[in-house]
Amino acid sequence: MNPTNADKPKKPFTQFKERTLGPPPQAIQIDDVTIEIPTSYKKGMQVPARIIANKELMASMDEGVFNQITNVATLPGIQRYAFCMADGHWGYGFPIGGVAAFDPAKGGIISPGGIGFDINCGMRLIRTNLHVDEVMPKIKELVDTLYKKVPAGVGCKGFVQIDKEEFKDVMLKGAQWAVDKGLGWPSDVENIESHGCIPQADITKVSDKAIARGFNQIGTLGSGNHYLEIQVVKEGNIFDEKAAKAFGITGPGQVVIMVHCGSRGFGHQIGTDYLRTFLDVMPKYGIEILDRELACAPFNSPEGQDYFKAMACAANMAFANRQVITHRIREVFAQIFGKTAEEMEMELVYDVAHNIAKLEMHKVDGVEKELLVHRKGATRAFGPSRHAELPKAYKKVGQPVILGGSMETGSYLLVGTDGADETFASTAHGAGRTMSRAAAIRDIDGAALQKDMEKRGIYVHGTSMKGLAEEAGKAYKDIETVVDSLEAAGITRRVVALKPIGNVKG
Repeated sequence: MNPTNADKPKKPFTQFKERTLGPPPQAIQIDDVTIEIPTSYKKGMQVPARIIANKELMASMDEGVFNQITNVATLPGIQRYAFCMADGHWGYGFPIGGVAAFDPAKGGIISPGGIGFDINCGMRLIRTNLHVDEVMPKIKELVDTLYKKVPAGVGCKGFVQIDKEEFKDVMLKGAQWAVDKGLGWPSDVENIESHGCIPQADITKVSDKAIARGFNQIGTLGSGNHYLEIQVVKEGNIFDEKAAKAFGITGPGQVVIMVHCGSRGFGHQIGTDYLRTFLDVMPKYGIEILDRELACAPFNSPEGQDYFKAMACAANMAFANRQVITHRIREVFAQIFGKTAEEMEMELVYDVAHNIAKLEMHKVDGVEKELLVHRKGATRAFGPSRHAELPKAYKKVGQPVILGGSMETGSYLLVGTDGADETFASTAHGAGRTMSRAAAIRDIDGAALQKDMEKRGIYVHGTSMKGLAEEAGKAYKDIETVVDSLEAAGITRRVVALKPIGNVKG
């Protein structure tokens, strides 16, 4: 595809039509949940590729995943391995679930295809002291009111009215901008990755077109797989009492709220702008790639730095977006239950990105280096040894990892481990798709699904029946199998399983 011919890169899900499944014959089984594809597999591979998944998941992965992650392994400056997580499926450039770290001192690159066009698409979890018995009688009223108060769908506009000039403060300050406006609590910022602000943001690196697309979208869910979900701690499914206590999870039946969204059209436009730029400048730097979707530039080049600074602006907008949505959630709960958000202890557990590139310190061959870690549909998973970058309450247990499942099957709250240093402190971000959106719409009746879910105690309000069909549980991998793989790899650990009872679907 030529990105100059379209404003929106196409999502490459054609692989679901005629699929070749399973790893290539050259793959080496490292352990029960890790295969390695050696550098001999493909000309130009700088490092091996590793996929973290058990045999069941590995056998069902498309050849596109293995092709894409080995393409990533050819990029300049890549360190140790190109990783793909257990939720891996074909994406744009990198596979979804892709992780790669690049050394800027060795010509390491930055690539929009390794970050995602919805920059800082991420997860947020809010706890409450409410019990499911209090919430279920009001679940329809609650979900329907949230649907009205938190705009969802393609092209939706936010309720926060700001002009393009004030949007510059959003780009620079992130979640703190919202808190300063009274749209959040000071304590929220402590429990957000990087305190809700990437400091390298530079508004001069963002196009007017991107600003025009983004300044009125603060406080919106968007469409696709984005959602706002009311969940319950499942009976008998608290697996790590110490971590659960640190995260404010007190017992079965406790109600929490999960939010999944990102930077909307703003981040998409930034990704599109710089993909075009990188396609033009790669010859200047002598960079050859196997897939145009991996267009890149050296991180330390003027173009690479410009994109990184623009990406930071989009990441900050996404942090602010989820913060504003949190404020509106608290307002709605207060309205429905006749209590203040403070009385319901609606504290933020954590907010973590899963489409981003960040400068972090990691060891390579025993030497600590500053690397640019790309996470594309993958989540940071710092263990206790990385305590300096964790909120005070989590320093002894590790970073919360929010792993979203389907709206039918539920989600997980995990915790990062020191073992994740092997994967550049990274883990999966969700269950991962097994079915294209087009196939899901073709095979699943959204209206019937909605009725069936309600019978099973899950009330969902979406923007369209097609949208519900796209997000059916059968379109996703089994979340238990994904989490099993992550635990077996030693990169994250179960804390608590969460069951959906209400969902606002974008």
